[in-house]
Amino acid sequence: MRINWDYIKLTVLLVAVVALYGFADQRNEQRMVKNVTVKFVGENSLYLTEDAVNKLLIQNYGPLENRPKEQLVLNAIEEVILSNDMVKNAQVYLTVNGELVSKIVQRKPIGRIEGASKFYLDDQGERMPLSKHHSARVPIITGKITGKTLEDAYVILDYINKDDFLRKNVIGIHILEEEKYQLKFRMENFVVNLGGVDNLNKKFSNFMAFYAKAAKDNSLEDYATVSLEFNNQVVCTKI
Repeated sequence: MRINWDYIKLTVLLVAVVALYGFADQRNEQRMVKNVTVKFVGENSLYLTEDAVNKLLIQNYGPLENRPKEQLVLNAIEEVILSNDMVKNAQVYLTVNGELVSKIVQRKPIGRIEGASKFYLDDQGERMPLSKHHSARVPIITGKITGKTLEDAYVILDYINKDDFLRKNVIGIHILEEEKYQLKFRMENFVVNLGGVDNLNKKFSNFMAFYAKAAKDNSLEDYATVSLEFNNQVVCTKI
């Protein structure tokens, strides 16, 4: 009988590859976590500290260093980190060197509510608790706080944050009632009656035209209120 050496060689090679792969996989599973690293991604990294994240992980899993990698469920660790109210997104992974890395994106506040309860409004329009680590410099929202008025306040803030001048100068929104919102500016004494959130682009375009002319005439200090509530016009009340 003729022996097919090519077939035997191929079989031996396959067995060797499978054995090496299994050995490598077993060794990989037995490797320990050498260290734990927390990385905050983006500019908005002031409301949660590395120590707070490590404490959260220890409370749920105990010390993670020197623990076999096979004992870790990365998706579960991500869920624990996401349970923190300051976290917008989290990604957890292991490096080939045995480092457990948590990449975290923190939430971004765009307004601060001052009322019976105090909290932030974030860039997704959701409530966000205040942080004991940092106080955000964002417009203050006062007045009649309801679910609807907060939705409208978010629409106003979202528009303001897309305009460089408005973002730097609007420091507050006062809610008289639904569809009646007032803006307070950093350097000016007058109050801007915005009305509702309809036609914001037109309203602010009219306001910017008024502001440029009044600044040129040195007459900004002459006004007590500036109303944008009426169609295609700015109605001012002098002091």
